[in-house]
Amino acid sequence: MRTLTEQKKNEILHSASSVFIEQGYERASMDSVAKAAGCSKATLYNYFSSKESLFEAVVRAYSTNYLTGAAGELKAMNNGSYTLPETLQRFGERMLGVMMSDWKALQLYRIVVGEAGHSEIGELFYESGVRESMSALTGVMERHIETGALTGSNAVLRAKQFSALVTAEADEILLLRRIPGYTEDEVSIMVKNAVELFINGAGQKSV
Repeated sequence: MRTLTEQKKNEILHSASSVFIEQGYERASMDSVAKAAGCSKATLYNYFSSKESLFEAVVRAYSTNYLTGAAGELKAMNNGSYTLPETLQRFGERMLGVMMSDWKALQLYRIVVGEAGHSEIGELFYESGVRESMSALTGVMERHIETGALTGSNAVLRAKQFSALVTAEADEILLLRRIPGYTEDEVSIMVKNAVELFINGAGQKSV
């Protein structure tokens, strides 16, 4: 029974993601999701208590899972066994892994950006993965500030700065009608550029 339950939940999430992408967050309804998923509203509400909780689950499944994965890897690497550039490179590659996906995650992010000023959708997105990844990245910055590998004392600011550098080359694709495809090597180079700029700007200068 549990397998069937999980299967139905995944079917609902898949259908809901398509509805949100096609209709936007505000116009999408639980009725339209239930119809797309081929189930009753009662069944839908057995899985998700509201449209907000459904959207958060969709975002976690198709978008911010890249961020939570990156956060988990950061925590595992933040033990002194890796250099700062190595740690940041790996985090950035996991963070931009979304660019090599089926683009559903980027389409959902477009919805978040477009609707954020009209509802609490931005907060939902932040809590569904962004907070966790930024917290983990801040922890890395704190450790390297303490060891002297980074200048400054504000680890939160350093985390925000690096995150902005990683996404700098990717932000513009959200404005394009057709999102181009990227290879693993291309994403790796994007991250390498960000890491080098960050280290050169915030790292301790050798005498």
